[in-house]
Amino acid sequence: MKRNQLPFISFAILTGLILLGVTAFIGGRLLTPYAFHGAVLQSPMPANDFTLMSHLGQRVSLSDFRGKLVLLYFGYTTCPDVCPTTLADLGKARKLLGKAGEQIQIVMVTVDPERDTLPVLADYMTHFGPAFLGLTGTPEEIAQAATYYGVYYERAQTDSALGYLVNHTATVMVIDRKGYLRLVFPFGTPANEIADDLQELIKR
Repeated sequence: MKRNQLPFISFAILTGLILLGVTAFIGGRLLTPYAFHGAVLQSPMPANDFTLMSHLGQRVSLSDFRGKLVLLYFGYTTCPDVCPTTLADLGKARKLLGKAGEQIQIVMVTVDPERDTLPVLADYMTHFGPAFLGLTGTPEEIAQAATYYGVYYERAQTDSALGYLVNHTATVMVIDRKGYLRLVFPFGTPANEIADDLQELIKR
């Protein structure tokens, strides 16, 4: 090897190392783990399946939505504030995603099957849009579904015209496209934060 080639080779090696370092730095930034707003299940678990009656009058299983992200919520139609607020936020989040929002199915299981008949449930769901599906069943079926997801609910007598309210867990469970429970949103999570998390799950 000629002596006058050595400086050129050394420069080429040095340049290559610098470029490699820059690439690694940029790559490191790009690969920084996304920080979810919702509570992440460190060990995602298969979502327990259940079958209930939809407000459209058809028996529906949770597994029917495999391939979509499912936002699962337990609530009821005469809920004065928490339920409508939560469902409205889920609708806003879905809308923020634009076309990608079509990959999301929002499901509400009623915890008040006595009052939430199919006509009542159907009327309630139409206020939120076609992406929302209301489910009901026998008290035993609903209790089983709630148990699967650690959802608590209990009647509370009131002096209002309603006669009673239902105290219930107000979190939203997110089931990924492969049927795994991945994320939980506490009540009050802003729509934009929900949308950001869902966008990240859609990309995975």
